[in-house]
Amino acid sequence: MSPAASDDLLQAHQRWHQARINELSAPDSWLGLRGLFWLASGDNSVGLNADGELEIPAPGAALGVVHVDGLYVEWRPVAGSGLPMVTDRDGAPSTVNLKHRTIFIAERDGRLAARVRDSGWAARQPFYGLRCFPFDPDWVIDAEWLPIDPPQIMELPNVLGELRPVKVAFCARFVHQGEAVSLLPVSFGDDGAFFVFRDRTSGRETYGAGRFIKAGTPANGRIALDFNRAYNPPCAFTAFATCPLPPPENWLAFAVPAGEMKWGKPEH
Repeated sequence: MSPAASDDLLQAHQRWHQARINELSAPDSWLGLRGLFWLASGDNSVGLNADGELEIPAPGAALGVVHVDGLYVEWRPVAGSGLPMVTDRDGAPSTVNLKHRTIFIAERDGRLAARVRDSGWAARQPFYGLRCFPFDPDWVIDAEWLPIDPPQIMELPNVLGELRPVKVAFCARFVHQGEAVSLLPVSFGDDGAFFVFRDRTSGRETYGAGRFIKAGTPANGRIALDFNRAYNPPCAFTAFATCPLPPPENWLAFAVPAGEMKWGKPEH
């Protein structure tokens, strides 16, 4: 790789990294989550617990209810009119602001959960950045994008201990230290491919439950895997996420010293 091409990659990586910092330090960051409550059919009461946090079902007097009928959700305050709530299935969800907290609805495989966010978290708990391996252009890999015929069904685990079947019709294949390596996307669409993987750094230098990579749209049977952009899943930052875990097919037998490292407050 020429020095000019390497510099271009570094500058693009620095822009990507800054966007990642902006995302994690924003008011709607994963770091602002304060609760995750799976909803039952019917009325789910919302109220304050002894610590002044919102809780569902309410431990005491309710401020209102989240009403569930199938996948239809409505916020019904104690006083006032009901408000239909759109889930996050197709994009940005509806929100309800209540007692300095925001409630929104997550939809996961036909199940509904209310998430509670503190939008003012950063004023009391500023984001202190990310630890990353130094950028290495050798970890920008030009991989083959190969069809799987017939497509296979992969069991994708998540942090809740559940398995979700995923149809996989392609794989990314490259050579590392003389050995052929394949990565299976857990999703693939018009905007590219999404991978969940772990490697020999997992649980040591990097987050133990693995990392994510988003790759662009394949072209001419090739796909670029930039491991410098391997990033921590939401569950590295909050206990209120429902992250997918790396399927066994994506457990790499070697270390990938690129991308984000374990997240944590720096020591002084």
